[in-house]
Formats: sequence, C-alpha cells, structure tokens
Amino acid sequence: LMIRRPPRSTRKESSAASDVYKRQGQKVLIEFVSANPTGPLHVGHGRGAAYGSVLSDLLEAAGFDVTREYYVNDAGRQMNILAASVWLRYLEACGENLPFPSNGYKGEYIHDIAAELKNVHGTKFLQAAVSVLENLPEDEVEGSENGDKEKYIDAVIERSQALLGAEDFRTVFDAGLNSIVADIKQDLGEFQVNFQNWFSERSLVESGAIDHAVKTLKDNGTLYEKDGALWFKTTDYGDDKDRVVIRDNGVATYFASDIAYHHQKLERGFDRIIDIFGADHHGYEARVRASIKALGGDNDKFEIFFVQFANLF
Repeated sequence: LMIRRPPRSTRKESSAASDVYKRQGQKVLIEFVSANPTGPLHVGHGRGAAYGSVLSDLLEAAGFDVTREYYVNDAGRQMNILAASVWLRYLEACGENLPFPSNGYKGEYIHDIAAELKNVHGTKFLQAAVSVLENLPEDEVEGSENGDKEKYIDAVIERSQALLGAEDFRTVFDAGLNSIVADIKQDLGEFQVNFQNWFSERSLVESGAIDHAVKTLKDNGTLYEKDGALWFKTTDYGDDKDRVVIRDNGVATYFASDIAYHHQKLERGFDRIIDIFGADHHGYEARVRASIKALGGDNDKFEIFFVQFANLF
C-alpha cells in the first residue's frame, strides 16, 4: 500500500535547511549526573544519566556540537568528611581502636580504600588513637541525648588535618576521591554514558575563580554583610530569599562554587548551556539565573531540565 504525501513547499525546505545550517557548529554544554564523589552511584543517578545521554545524542544528531560534562564536587566539607573517614578506617587497619563518627561515611568501600592506602603507603600516616581523640567534643550516638554529630565530625576533620599536615591529608583525600571517581567512570562506561570533560570544583578554588566571582558581585553591589556572613541579593532577581555565598567562618558555600562554575561555563564560549538536575534542586534555578545575570551573562543561553524521582519497591 502506497501512501502519497503532499509535496513540501520550497519555502519549508529552505527554512528547514536554514535551521540545520544555523545548528552547524553551535556549541552546547550539557552537564548531568555530577553526583558527589563520596560514594558509589545509585539508581537515581542512573535515571539522570540516561536522560542526559539521550538528550546529548539527540542534539548531536540534530547538528549541534555537544560537550558532555560531569562536575566533580571534589572540594568542601563533604569531601573532608570522606577523607577523615578513610583515615580513621586506615588507622583501624593499622591496629588502632577508635570509635567511628556517627556522621562519617560507613560504607564497605571506605574499608577498601583504607586497605589500599595502607598497602601503598604502609604506616606512613599512622597516629596513636589517643592523639586523635584527645579533647574532642562528644559525638551524637544513638540512645544518648548529649553530643553533636556535626561539631564532632568537624573537630575530627580539624584534628586529622593538624596531625597529618596539609600534604599527607591531601594524599588521603585524593586516595578517596580518585578511587570513587574511577568507580563512577566505570559504572557510567558500562551504562554506555561517556563524558568529554570531567570538571573539577577544586580547580575553581585553586585558580581563584571563586574569589574572582565574589569580587565581581561585590563590585556590582549585589552582595551585603549580615551576621558575619556575605549574602547575595538574589531576591532582586526573582529568588524567594537571599543566599549566603561566604559563611561567617570565611568558608565559601556550595552556591559560591556554582556561581563561579556557571560564570566559567559562559566564558568558555558555549552558545547554549544545559543543566540536568534532580527534582530536589528546583530552588537552584532562580539563584543560578540570578548569578548569571548579576555577572553580566546571557540567561537566554541557559536552560535547566529536572529529572523526577522514582520510588522502587
């Protein structure tokens, strides 16, 4: 059976050809998955990976020059918790007996990383348990009304950094980071999801990009001080409340990194920037758009797609 279609007009053919021509060479950056490298991927990350990979392939087939990017959150408090967790398990592997923090990372993979650390470095990072635990605040444990797990893990991190020193703490830190990122790359590769670029959050810190972005916002008059912290007036750009960029202890927030990262995305010269987030990040869109506008970027180039969660029974 033959089905005859009406001929397309020359005008439509010309328009379609023009659209394809416009797409040739247009650069699109798609960031997706970007799970924190503090543990293995789970099925929720897989759903976002499938969505981002398919969208990338479709845009590529339509003629766009697509770069797939994974943002590696390799800086900040959660990564310091990971490093401290690995070191404590390493001390256990060396024969020291210590209570493990209630707010530490407790997965079996931490034992594996610690064992490999000991295999490579021997007892180089060994410290007596008494030195580690001396004068630490009380941890928050089940069945007790005393203690504060947040203060305790922060104190453990500080003690780890003091006893190890900057260089050795960095070695332990990188042992955890590199092992987990390698595991993530393997899982995604087996899922046939591959990235052209793995962007390091730490590079934003070390290059001064965060300081530069914060200074630019200061110069623009979009930051103000309150309760010792530095706030970004995101409500001026449609957000529901202002956001902290520098905490009262002088430490930059994750939002400060996001500001510098998206500014850097624009500076790389992409014609379109796409973020794929989980549904719990809905609040991010307004604040990220606020930062792009405040830094003089073009919000028309920026899109966010949200992947809804699924419950498995």
